[in-house]
Amino acid sequence: MHELAITQSIFDIVLEQAEKTKTRRVSKVNLVIGEMTGVVGDCVQFYFDFISKGTLAEGATLSFVMVPPKAQCQGCNELFELKEFGRTCPSCGGNRLQIVAGKELFVESIEVE
Repeated sequence: MHELAITQSIFDIVLEQAEKTKTRRVSKVNLVIGEMTGVVGDCVQFYFDFISKGTLAEGATLSFVMVPPKAQCQGCNELFELKEFGRTCPSCGGNRLQIVAGKELFVESIEVE
């Protein structure tokens, strides 16, 4: 259910930017979403379609770039993609990991007419 609040924030950003540039219509919104956020793209699109009715963003499509989770080992500096149950470094076996990707959630760009 957190997708509704997230989608409202995305919509607010889109409208704010569209009004600044005096845009007549928003055709596409490009989003970057980290897989660790748990955000479901279909839910965001559903809510966006509902929220945008009657606005200059009505009918806009959403494009999603999903970012897989990555970590860096603090012991050996190995950078690797995190697997579901793999919470240790595949190189040295260490467990002091820093998440470096997979938590992103932002509007990358807005396409207008």
